Amino acid sequence: MKIAFIINDHETEKGNYTTPALGFAAYKRDHEVYFIGVGELAYASNGHLLARCKTVSGRNFKSQETYFKAVQKQEFTRISSADLDVLFLRNDPSDEIDEREWAQNAAFIFGEIAMRDKVLVLNHPSSLAGAVNKMYFQHFPEILRPKTIITRDQQEIKEFFKEQKQRMILKPLQGSGGKNVFMMDKKNEHNLAQTIDAICRDGFVIAQEYLPKAKEGDTRLFLMNGVPLQAENGQYAIMQRVNTSGDIRSNIHAGGRPQKAKMTDKIAELAEIVRPKLVQDGMFLVGLDIVGEKLMEINVFSPGGLNVMGDMYDCDFSVQVIKSIEKKVQYNNTYEDYLFNSRLATL
Repeated sequence: MKIAFIINDHETEKGNYTTPALGFAAYKRDHEVYFIGVGELAYASNGHLLARCKTVSGRNFKSQETYFKAVQKQEFTRISSADLDVLFLRNDPSDEIDEREWAQNAAFIFGEIAMRDKVLVLNHPSSLAGAVNKMYFQHFPEILRPKTIITRDQQEIKEFFKEQKQRMILKPLQGSGGKNVFMMDKKNEHNLAQTIDAICRDGFVIAQEYLPKAKEGDTRLFLMNGVPLQAENGQYAIMQRVNTSGDIRSNIHAGGRPQKAKMTDKIAELAEIVRPKLVQDGMFLVGLDIVGEKLMEINVFSPGGLNVMGDMYDCDFSVQVIKSIEKKVQYNNTYEDYLFNSRLATL
């Protein structure tokens, strides 16, 4: 099959990220693999999606890093949606805030154009467009989530702060990767108004219940087709992300340290509760971030750490993702126009 991965930009994508790991897994299974930056997308007069892309072929590589380094050295070539089987949207819109606002929605828009050519687009672009900020998380059952308000009203946030016994988390409605996340308590209450104002400059503020277990970090679990992802040996794609000293953020890019973790009945229960909506929305591959018995975030854009988990447990999770996509392409070719992209995405 011909599969293209949309990334934010070739300049910022690194060879040890999850997307190159997925691309390398597909390459090793003899598929044609392309990488497209958001700014390299275009629309042709004949109605097709066009893109400048990078690809490599006919060589053996020992690792995903050497593979992706070879990809990045290639000159740009062009590809059309008429030639593709799969378009995997792996860019993170939150990385474009402030600097490239135009790039935030581009992948969804062009992904819907690709669907006209019967290209399988993952995750489903219309659903991703609706999940571009953290409000998407609020559409899941309340039993999953910490107590939360979303507002720009300082007084409302201050009242919530008192209700939470002067301990809460503040963060922007848009963004990910632990950016602009603050823990407010009695010690820094004097900075509360200033912190609210700073976040308000970029939009709405999320004020959230503080979970004491957050001191221990969080658990990242990958779901594929709505169920926990497992390697061929049965190992779950799960890890604990431990905070660095004095930092409430556990994201690896924010300095969090990965450790092995076990699947528990409670984590499996949380995954089962989110499954129906994820399947309905065509969310093929997502990352759940769990603290204690609560779900803190659902990353539906470009959840990372899959390759880290593979190294940790000495197994290959990426190949299971590619195998699932191969089946979807087969279904798409067999059923022609009978299966909607949103349903096909999580079959």
